[in-house]
Amino acid sequence: MTTSNTGDATDDSGDTTDRTGHATDDTGNANATSGSGNATSDTGNATGTTATEADAAVRAELARLRDSIDNIDAAVVHMLAERFKCTQQVGHLKAAHQLPPADPSREAQQIARLRRLAENAKLDPAFAEKLLNFIIAEVIRHHESIADGAGQVTGATGE
Repeated sequence: MTTSNTGDATDDSGDTTDRTGHATDDTGNANATSGSGNATSDTGNATGTTATEADAAVRAELARLRDSIDNIDAAVVHMLAERFKCTQQVGHLKAAHQLPPADPSREAQQIARLRRLAENAKLDPAFAEKLLNFIIAEVIRHHESIADGAGQVTGATGE
């Protein structure tokens, strides 16, 4: 066994133990972990799976998670569509009774309510507020269009 000036020890087989106590083979790959007694393969994976198997497992998990995200996105779109159908009716009702398109008091209540919901759901309340402000701005635009006599507005509306 020889010791280099870096403090690494090399045995007759070419395996090295570095100053941290981690053993490596002559390619520099870890072949044992110090202290824990868990051997690792040259992929560094204690379970013995190959990088290819790990990659396949990661890809499968990504696909599963992305499928869930796609389903949630679809549900969000459908829920927004339902919400916008209601606000479209609100816009027509407001126009018919000469009520203003915007209702700052209602908007403030909705923002405060949504922030509380977001906090309870462990969602960033600032993000939730930005989202609602975006929706409210679109709703007001559509309500203004309805009030101006444009009538049928296609697309998103909300309140």
